[in-house]
Amino acid sequence: MSVHAHPDDESSKGAATLAKYAAEGVEVLVVTCTGGERGDVLNPAMDRPGVRENLAAIRRDEMAEARRILGVRQRFLGFVDSGLPGPGEPLPEGCFALAPLEEAAGRLVGLIRSFRPHVVVTYDETGGYPHPDHIRTHQVTVAAFDAAGEAGRHPEAGAPWRPLKLYYQGGLSRPWFQALHDAMTARGMDSGMREVLAELPEAGSGSGSGSGLEITTRVPCAEYFATRDRALLAHATQIDPNAGFMLHDRDVEREVWPTEDYHLARSHVAVDADIDVATPEDDLFAGVRRPPRPTAAAGAAASPGCG
Repeated sequence: MSVHAHPDDESSKGAATLAKYAAEGVEVLVVTCTGGERGDVLNPAMDRPGVRENLAAIRRDEMAEARRILGVRQRFLGFVDSGLPGPGEPLPEGCFALAPLEEAAGRLVGLIRSFRPHVVVTYDETGGYPHPDHIRTHQVTVAAFDAAGEAGRHPEAGAPWRPLKLYYQGGLSRPWFQALHDAMTARGMDSGMREVLAELPEAGSGSGSGSGLEITTRVPCAEYFATRDRALLAHATQIDPNAGFMLHDRDVEREVWPTEDYHLARSHVAVDADIDVATPEDDLFAGVRRPPRPTAAAGAAASPGCG
């Protein structure tokens, strides 16, 4: 289960991972906390009459197409986009960022208990960037992760289910931008990343992002970068195909950074001698599922997929 704030977040953060696991037969559910109703139209080609007036419906259609491309399921949590107020401006009444934490977490607990994921992925406490909906998504997901397995919490939400691992997104880090910038510059390409790097905090001494988030897990998924890009472009109101993330050379990216990266925040998995959990991990299900063991019987069944 991958929990996000708005439509398009699932395609810009960890989308190749989702496509990879879905292609392998894992059940994958994207939860979108809001409808993105207060988002801007960021693609000039889509800034035309009828788009802003119908943005909520258009973004739902975009989400449906991105979900289809990734091969995953998707559910809206049903809250209203908070927008991005300027300094000193209040949050709009009734928005997601102002929703009571227990109410919002209760809705997500219901989805966790019905879908029964083994792994949950969301943002760290910074939200990845300081959008109020991203920060609230972190808070709600952590609260729901903790509550879902307790019978006395949200009894109206169904039978308890305890997910085994909680990860935070670690992508689009300063090291990622720096590695691609250096690699393209060395090949005589214009990376277009100098301005981005100038605005990002310096990376710490560890392997984490510029914010200091330690990367514990690197999922190889370069063969799904094209699927990620198609899903991202499905969010046509949000993604300009001629700007930003769409400009860097994909062959260079596959060569120098073929993974999507995560931080393991919580784990209920007991690692025993039969399970080799590498550091860093290369699988969100490390310690959850065992690889299929060879047997004498032809066509022996593989271990079941996890959600």
